[in-house]
Amino acid sequence: MVTGTTVFITGAGSGLGAALARRFGAEGARVAVVDMDLDRARAVAAELPAGQGLALAANVCNPDELAAAVAQTKETFGRLDTVIPNAGIWDYQRSVTRHSGAELAQVFDEVFAVNVKGYLLTVAATWRELVATRGSIIMTLSNAAFYAAGGGPVYTASKFADRGLMLQFAYELAPKVRVNGVAVGGMRTDLRGPAALGLEGRSFSDTLDRRASTSNPYIPLHDIPTDPATFTGPYVMLASPTEAGNITGAIINADGGIAARGFEHAAGGDDL
Repeated sequence: MVTGTTVFITGAGSGLGAALARRFGAEGARVAVVDMDLDRARAVAAELPAGQGLALAANVCNPDELAAAVAQTKETFGRLDTVIPNAGIWDYQRSVTRHSGAELAQVFDEVFAVNVKGYLLTVAATWRELVATRGSIIMTLSNAAFYAAGGGPVYTASKFADRGLMLQFAYELAPKVRVNGVAVGGMRTDLRGPAALGLEGRSFSDTLDRRASTSNPYIPLHDIPTDPATFTGPYVMLASPTEAGNITGAIINADGGIAARGFEHAAGGDDL
């Protein structure tokens, strides 16, 4: 389905991005593994079949670094077929009631810079190459792009913004580029939080462990695997012009069935 294509993935040095790199490599694609940390990118690229991985360092908030990464991908692999804006940070569900306006202003700037501006700039750096190949963009969204309690107000707002970006890009880049999203649920990754709150060293896996210890499962399919590899299938399908050539502006929800019941009621409102 994607053999011989070239896939450009941001935030690919760990977590879901790394799992996507491995999956596309296993499917026969060539993968540009893009991460802020070049050592992490190299480690993931080294796991791919010989000649299929390219490690690149780029901050998704920096248009010049992204442009250089795209140029190096084109020079190495000759083309670009699929772009996956994936780099992101979480706000660890920090409520508006827990922080001052000044603190929230810092969190907003940091989260939106990565989660929204980073997606915008990744598409800005790659769309011309995708027009040339009639390729596709697959944006990593979140259950927070649809529902409350998948994050705090800042993260939720950023993912609603990403959902809007996806629809706008699908409109602007049609008919030559397909643009879709995958709204993933919680998984065991090293997803970090904003430095503005001192959460840059905390792992999302810790949050899953705390939720697992509660008696009330927080999603209907509460026993599904949370290994990032189990979330990669929809991306491969959407990247394939054979399997998804007539799909654009769509979102696949891979969140364990939250639409069927919603999240459990979280503590926090009682603090008001």
